[in-house]
Amino acid sequence: MENEEIIKHFEEIEQKVDGLIKVCKSLDKKNSGLNAKINDLEIEIQNKIEVEKNYINERNIILLKVKRVLAKLYEIEDISNGKK
Repeated sequence: MENEEIIKHFEEIEQKVDGLIKVCKSLDKKNSGLNAKINDLEIEIQNKIEVEKNYINERNIILLKVKRVLAKLYEIEDISNGKK
């Protein structure tokens, strides 16, 4: 009788271990999927950072050109008003 109980307990333990193994495999699969998503998001963020840097550079170049044009216009205005 005692042997049967021990065998029954071992079978229960085996079933629980099998269940845990299935859960671990499922969690590993989910983890892999989440890691892939994290990598994709990191790449997307880096791309957006590059786009933003390019936008800022272009904006600064445009502002510089506008300032130069305004400076030339003020110079022309000063010359035509006889200030120079």
